[in-house]
Amino acid sequence: MPKYTTGEIAKLCSVTVRTVQYYDTRGILTPSELSEGGRRLYSDADLERMKTICFLRELGIPIDTIKDLLEQENNKKVVSLILSRQEEELSAEIGERREKLRKIEEIKKALGRADDFTFNSIGGMVDAVTDRKKLRNFRILLVLTGIPVSALQWVAIILGITKGMWWLLFVWAAVAVPYAVITSIFYYRRVAYICPECQTVFRPTFKEMFFAGHTPTTRKLTCTACGHRGYCVETSAENLTDRVEAENDE
Repeated sequence: MPKYTTGEIAKLCSVTVRTVQYYDTRGILTPSELSEGGRRLYSDADLERMKTICFLRELGIPIDTIKDLLEQENNKKVVSLILSRQEEELSAEIGERREKLRKIEEIKKALGRADDFTFNSIGGMVDAVTDRKKLRNFRILLVLTGIPVSALQWVAIILGITKGMWWLLFVWAAVAVPYAVITSIFYYRRVAYICPECQTVFRPTFKEMFFAGHTPTTRKLTCTACGHRGYCVETSAENLTDRVEAENDE
């Protein structure tokens, strides 16, 4: 059974030695054994765990959440579900890019036929690309709309400290509180979650979702179908609608 040193596992995962050592100190990647000289030695299982940690970090998931996720009994199912969703997104992106290339080739051919070329004749080839990533775009929209509110907060704090204009904080609160309520409800109505245990697409109560621990792609919830509690993968609420319609058809 092969063993890897800290340097070897760092190279295989394209990270620094210091990163591997840091994960060890945080308790999410403990070496399988230590050599007689005190060197950390990692197994194949440790290597796979490290690859999983690196992938989750690329998704922006905090170290503490990764540790919590990997310590769950069903961590393989959660990670597998996240990987499946990522695979679907990448496959869709590849399909979209191939379709764009096909359209470009068709337009180039049309342009080469000067006598046949009219904008109307190729209008169908340059129609807007369907926005499949509605959930991602929705998150971007929330971030963009939140920037003015955050900016107002910092302005109020700075002017409060430098000019004593603390009343601006009340103005900010009058804007921020309604904004937080409206965006939270808006977000709640547009997302659903996939249980890693039974694969059911469900929607939790607003209160549970609002106070649940979460990452950029998951939220710690209780499945309404099987009762499993753990990290569930976030998806568009349209998937929930599709499931309900499919059940009605049956």
